Amino acid sequence: MSFFKRLKDKLMGNPDEEEKVVDGHKEESPETEVAESDAEKLRIDTATEAIATQPEVEEQPAIEEPQEPEVEESKQEEVQEIAIVEEQNVEEPVEEKKPSAWSITQKFKAGLEKTRNSFTSKVNDLVARYRKVDEDFFEELEDLLLQADVGFETVMELMDKLRFEVQRQNIKDTQGIQAIISEKLVEIYEQGEEDLIDLNIQPQGELTVILFVGVNGVGKTTTIGKLAHRLKSEGKTVVLAAGDTFRAGAIDQLQVWGDRVGCEVIKQSEGSDPAAVMYDAIRAAKNRGADVLICDTAGRLQNKVNLMNELEKVHRVISREVPNAPHEVLLALDATTGQNALVQAQTFKEVTNVTGIVLTKLDGTAKGGIVLAIRNKLHIPVKFVGLGEKMDDLQPFDAERYVYGLFADGLDKELQNSEE
Repeated sequence: MSFFKRLKDKLMGNPDEEEKVVDGHKEESPETEVAESDAEKLRIDTATEAIATQPEVEEQPAIEEPQEPEVEESKQEEVQEIAIVEEQNVEEPVEEKKPSAWSITQKFKAGLEKTRNSFTSKVNDLVARYRKVDEDFFEELEDLLLQADVGFETVMELMDKLRFEVQRQNIKDTQGIQAIISEKLVEIYEQGEEDLIDLNIQPQGELTVILFVGVNGVGKTTTIGKLAHRLKSEGKTVVLAAGDTFRAGAIDQLQVWGDRVGCEVIKQSEGSDPAAVMYDAIRAAKNRGADVLICDTAGRLQNKVNLMNELEKVHRVISREVPNAPHEVLLALDATTGQNALVQAQTFKEVTNVTGIVLTKLDGTAKGGIVLAIRNKLHIPVKFVGLGEKMDDLQPFDAERYVYGLFADGLDKELQNSEE
């Protein structure tokens, strides 16, 4: 019961009470409609009074300032129209800056649709075939979790917890087993040392340096652009550093994202020393009073020694110019590559101090369990997940929303039943 209460309060909110957005505009409540109706009446009454008194004004001599009043009225109307347009333009971004708990939960639900359709349908079939929870049921469930890339160690730990919980609650049938699986998955992800999911943003007036690492083709540059957009929407000034000077087109790609988001990109010519780019970028960010500097890096894994030397040099330059920087080292991983993403994470963990994972293209895979495998195997928190192609589809990772996205169809029924 407590699990569902927490899930409902945190993730679902109350969509009926929250302001809804339809085609980019707020859906007004009945009270607002009444207030607008009263205001409209007041405007009509005022206009009527003005018209009633107009003839007296027109009787004044028209020789002096023959066209001035009309010009002034025309200008006033233009000013009012501009004010209305500006007011509308200011309101719309606010809706994007502060999405509701309900809308964020729905992003996870939509982003994990492929995994849910593949994994959950198989779990449902398994539950339908087995009337009681026995060892055969656990063995088949174990296979399903492994197929979803949850990872061997994580699956074994989950099976132990499930067996214990089934025995403790004296559960005989498979009714409600999805809810227990969901709760235990959240526990496994959140156990251990306290995860710092939030970015390590420095106090106002100090520059925060975020270093991105990852192999080519995982969506690293796109993720940098989306993160820059997110930080800008929070009111921060962001500068980008084009440190991937080896991949053809990488600098131009980052420049496209910089133009799209509205961030300055510090770059040099292709083939330049990445450490020199970082030096220029830090000096530029400081001179412009920027809040955050996001640095792109090369993604070569062919020679681990060269990669290590390059990243060490970049680290050395950054820490010399900004004490205790980089404040975050984010590893971009492609969720669609499954266990290969885990191998990449292990490699980068060996060569640099990775502080968090950004799992891209989670919406494009049926094996979303890789999130749990990475967390349980490497003990590195997943800080962001890519749930779609839109600018705001890069979302901070949330274990409960993630598990809800996996089991949404079954959990919706359990959440309704918990309202007693």
